[in-house]
Amino acid sequence: MIQTLLSQGHWTWLILGLVLMVLELLAPGVFLFWLGLAAMVVGLLSSVIALPWEAQILMFALVSVLAVPLWRGASGPKPGTNRLNKRGEALLGREFTLDKPIIDGEGRLRIDDTIWRIVGPDLPAGTRVQIAKAEGVRLTVAAIEPE
Repeated sequence: MIQTLLSQGHWTWLILGLVLMVLELLAPGVFLFWLGLAAMVVGLLSSVIALPWEAQILMFALVSVLAVPLWRGASGPKPGTNRLNKRGEALLGREFTLDKPIIDGEGRLRIDDTIWRIVGPDLPAGTRVQIAKAEGVRLTVAAIEPE
């Protein structure tokens, strides 16, 4: 059975690769894509070089075994970059113009589609401020001296 399929040459591998990639679209998990890519690589190589079916299966296994861990390592979270539930930290150092004054050390600042609670010295509306600190949902701002 396997010999019959693989004796058809590169078309079997190319079709298998395409089927695996379509299955990845239907059930995403970014795992079948790499198996499909491995099948496509074997199909392309077997169209150029006549390979026995044993070598084709071995090549498919090797490319699959190498592709999946390489992708997992490249796409995994990088140490120190976990920003989940830490949106305020991403704003550190950014500059904004106050649209409302800071009164009694507290105010609000619209950043993109969110209104943040801010603390800092009393400042009038229109003052340029920089985000100096983020504590949960509260940002500490400091006035930027005009140049």
